[in-house]
Order: sequence, then structure tokens, then C-alpha cells
Amino acid sequence: MARITVADNFLTVLNLFETETQDGQDRLLEEMRSIIDSANYEGWISSTLLGGVDQRGTANYIQWRSLEDLQQRYATETFRHETVPLFNELSTSIRLLKTEVVFTRQRSTVQEIEISPAGNEHTVIIVMGVDPDRQKEVVELFAQHDEWLETVPGYVSNSILRGIDGTDVVNFAQWESKETYDAFHSLPEEDRPNEVREVRARIRELLTARSANSYRVVHTRSAED
Repeated sequence: MARITVADNFLTVLNLFETETQDGQDRLLEEMRSIIDSANYEGWISSTLLGGVDQRGTANYIQWRSLEDLQQRYATETFRHETVPLFNELSTSIRLLKTEVVFTRQRSTVQEIEISPAGNEHTVIIVMGVDPDRQKEVVELFAQHDEWLETVPGYVSNSILRGIDGTDVVNFAQWESKETYDAFHSLPEEDRPNEVREVRARIRELLTARSANSYRVVHTRSAED
């Protein structure tokens, strides 16, 4: 089981795949699950597989001990000549984001942030493009104290990940259900606290791009298993 904390200091790789059909998503999940179940790589910590809900696709949340360990995996003949061609065949787009967790927040009743099929959370992954000289400010805005979230129905947690190349910030959020997230997402700005509106407006000014999808966790495995 994967746990999200800043203290672990893992390299977190988010592999985001898009596909046009449900059959394509099912095939991606099948192939990825097979790879996860046979994973035995130096420095690999865990892999958690998620299936798209709002849009067809998959996400793989992978924790590594270091960037060097990941690069060794990418350099293998199997990865270069079998894994990459297979995923290119099955997907319409692929994003491989190398990140680190820089901030986490959870509801007071949640002891730790876990990613597991057993939790049955509705997971939302928002990828935001930024200029490298503005990435730090975006992270700091997300990390501001926010008492209001504690009162929002269905909120479970959110984790902020910084792209190590400086051009991305990711919000990995967990909600009790799709309905509670959709209600939060569609809430009119005037119904949000003033300080929250100000932070949201400033973040929008700083972003160069934004994409999002929601997911359900379907499988997870860690090296300790």
C-alpha cells in the first residue's frame, strides 16, 4: 500500500495515459497490472494504478527511492523495446511526470494519506503548468492554511507535488465520492471565503496550462509486499 508523506522524500512518478475507448482503458489497466505484479526493480518502492472516471485513461502513481534508480529502469532493454512501444500502441497520449511531494493536507479525522482500492476514494489529479520562476509561489499558495476545507462535505485530503524540472505542480486530491467533489468544483466563487477566492485567483494568474481527470484506485503493490 502506498502512503503519501513529505517526510519519505521519495521520487514520485506520475504516468498519465489517455485512450479513446473503454476497451483501450481496460487493456491499459490489464497490462499495467501485470507489470506492477512482477515489479522487482532496484529502488522501486510502490506502484498504485488508477482507472479514469471522467475521461478514459489511467494513472500510475509510482514511488522510487531516487532519480538514479528510475533512470536505471528506463535504460533497460525491456522498458525501451517492449514497454514503451506497447503503451504507445494502446494510448493516444502519455505524460511521464517526475515529481516530489512538497505538501500534504488531510481532514482531521484522517490519520494518514493512503492510496488503496480499499479506501474507495474519488481521486482527482490536476496537472498545472508553470514557469520555473513561479513554481515556488504556486506551491506556497496551495500550502496556505485553509480552515474552510475542513468544513467542505466529502473532502478527504490533497497532496501537492512539485515537478523536479520546475514546470509542473500537481494537486492529487481525494474525496469521499464523485458527487461531493463535483459539488465543490462547481461551487460559485461568491460562495467561497474571500481568502480562498484570492488564492484561487492568484494561482490562475500564474498557470500556463491546466488539465484534470478523476480516477478510482484499482490496484496497488509495494516492494514490502
